[in-house]
This record gives sequence, C-alpha cells and structure tokens, in this order.
Amino acid sequence: MLIGIDASRANRDHKSGTEWYSYYLIRWLSRLDAENQYILYTDKPLKGGLLDLTSKEYSRGEKPENGEVEFDKDGYQKIKSPHKNFKAKILKWPFNFLWTQGALSLEMLLREPDVLFVPAHALPIIHPRNSVVTVHDVGFERHCLLYDRGQIGPDARNGRRLINFLVKLFTFGKFSANSMDYLKWSTGFSLKNAKKIITVSNYSKKEIMKIYGRLKSMPPLGDKIKVIHNGYNKHIYNNLKPGAKTDEVLERYGIERPYLLYVGRLDKKKNTPALIEAFAIMRDKNKDIKHKLVLVGDADFGYDDVKYMIEEYLLEDEVIMPGWVEEEDMPFVYRGSDGFVFPSLYEGFGIPLLQAMSCESPITASRAASIPEVAGEAALLFNPRDVEEIADSMEKIIADKRLRDDLIKRGKERVKNFSWEKCARETLETINKL
Repeated sequence: MLIGIDASRANRDHKSGTEWYSYYLIRWLSRLDAENQYILYTDKPLKGGLLDLTSKEYSRGEKPENGEVEFDKDGYQKIKSPHKNFKAKILKWPFNFLWTQGALSLEMLLREPDVLFVPAHALPIIHPRNSVVTVHDVGFERHCLLYDRGQIGPDARNGRRLINFLVKLFTFGKFSANSMDYLKWSTGFSLKNAKKIITVSNYSKKEIMKIYGRLKSMPPLGDKIKVIHNGYNKHIYNNLKPGAKTDEVLERYGIERPYLLYVGRLDKKKNTPALIEAFAIMRDKNKDIKHKLVLVGDADFGYDDVKYMIEEYLLEDEVIMPGWVEEEDMPFVYRGSDGFVFPSLYEGFGIPLLQAMSCESPITASRAASIPEVAGEAALLFNPRDVEEIADSMEKIIADKRLRDDLIKRGKERVKNFSWEKCARETLETINKL
C-alpha cells in the first residue's frame, strides 16, 4: 500500500504542538512499518530529522549537506529511512498561501496514493477516497475572539480582494478569505469527507460531536472518529541531573534561577496575559518569593497584550522571554525550573504537560478543556479566568514542598501512559484498517 503524508508542517523550523505531532509520527512510522511504501509531500525540501529518518531522536533543522537537494531518477527527494520505504516529493506552488488546496490537490488529481494522511485539519479538496485527517481541537468554535483573522492572499491589496471574492463565490458567500474562516471551512470539509478522523483526546472528540455531529450536512461521526493520545520524546525529556549542561543552556538563553516556566505560544488562547498578571499578584503578596517567570515560545495573536501586561506591572526585569528554544535544550530548561505553569483557556491535548512530568517539574495548570484528561492527578488545577487562583497555585508549587514532591511523583507515573511510539502504532493500525 502506498501512503502519502502531508509533511509540510513537520518540516517547519519553529515547531509547536501540531508540527511536533507530525514530525514524530513520521519518524516513528518509518521505524515501525516495513510493509507499506510512503511519500512525504512537502512545500520545501526536507531537512534535519526528516531528511534522515535513521538519525538520532531529534535533529536540528539543518539543510542538506552542501545546501544541495538530491533527487532520484523519478524526481523524488532522497531521504534515508530504516526500511528504505520512504521518499519525499516537493510540490511547487507559486504562492505563499493555500498550498494544501492548490499544490497538494493537483498532486492528488494526477498521482494519488492509496491512502492520504494529513496530520492537521486541512484535507485537500481533491483527495483519495481513503483519507485520514487529524483534527486536534475545535477551539476556534468555542473562543473565536482568541484567534487571528488575518487575510489570506498575496501582499497586494487587489490580489487579496480577488482571492476574497473567489472564496466567497466558491462558498456561496458563507466564508471569506481569512484564517478564521479557513479554519472553520477546512475542519468541516475534513470531518465530512475524510474516511477516518483522528483526534488527540476524548475531550476533543466530545467537542467535535457537540459542534459538528448535529449538522444535517454532516454524516454520522461517532464511529468515524478515533481518539489517539499524543506522546512525548522520552529519549530527550527525562530526569536529568542538575549540572554544568543545565547551567550552560540557561546561560545561553539568558535564563536566571529561580524561575517558574511556561512553554507555548505567547497569545490570547494560551492565556499568557492572565499568567503575567497572576505572577505580578503572587510577587506582590509574597515579597520573599524572588522567582522569575520564563515564557518559552514564539509571539502569536494577542502578543501586544503580553507586552502591555509586562509593562503595566513593571516586570521587564522579572519576565524572561527567550523566544523559541531548540528541543534538545528544552529538558534542561524544564529541569532548571521550580515549577511549570500551563494556564491555557483551550487545549486539544497539551504536549508540554508530558514534557514537564518527565523532567520532574511540578505542574500547576488550567482546569479547562482536555488538560484534566491529560494531567490526571499529576497537576494542581486552577480556574484559568481567576488570576487570584492562578497566583495562589503558583505560590503553592513554590512554597509547599510536600505538594511539590507529590506532584512530581504522580507525574512520573502519569507520563508512562504516553509515548510517540504508542501514538504511531495506533495511527498505523487505523490506516491499515481502511
């Protein structure tokens, strides 16, 4: 069987949840499956850990040696894989938008595989009958104001107007050419047309069923949706001992001890502005607490609010923002912290929870969406809309040693339930049953 995978997200330099999910699934499928043949579809030449699937568990995003991309006689990019059954195809597209609906659809029209697996929500308009799509969450339906509505199209204003007109024409006026409408349209299209839907938590399945399951235009979704939990890289994230390597990594990113840690995009959905306000409250109430707040991640929609809160509470010297951190350095950042705070308003899963558990960083997290399902009893939960409660929770994981030790112990047991290998095995089983 020939299985095609959309590898465009897995190939990005700065990865977050969906991109890491795509990346590690490809890596593990290459190890586990010696029977099927695979094509990785990409908008740019593959690099790093996707260029060599036999390499160590995580490879930085280096370009191919000498900057040259090697192709075989059939025009596929050469990549290494454990069973020599993976190859890549670069699908060129003249625009920097709608690659999935343009280039990938065209490829499906001309040379479709037996199965197409899309590790994120967007199924191409033209696709094989046997298509599998992962819908991670539908938070944009619950909290639409927390999502960007940036226009899709070329930089030129007239070009964007044309794209917007065509989208409205194609959807009979229901959708416009902006990122929010594309999320809504593409998710609905995938749910309706994919042969099988994977989602990453029981919570996400319930949300999909509540929002989409009752639509008259939607086929029955109950048996169509398979829940497969995410994993984490247990070869990297583990109980590292404090030492020179940790000090070296923290110094490189300008991180000062002691500190509390947050990992994720710096945006409204992740509730980062409320986290900063709660941190200010905690510091004001507890003058003996000298911890910094470290925010690891790229700026996203609502980052201006993050900056405003830092300035409003005069926290310029207390909040450290190193930006995106290489994954091989992240375990040391977790291990150097005195606690991990995860205040998100909505999550389909929350991979950083697993990483923190594995690195023995005590967790306080939001009592919202899928977070209780993933964290179990290994986190001190709070109401994400109550900054006083967030502040109290942060104080407790700093000051209460008994609580800290208990959360660490529970986390070490809880995280044993998750792995990328398990995720890939269940995904492969789902594909093989089509």
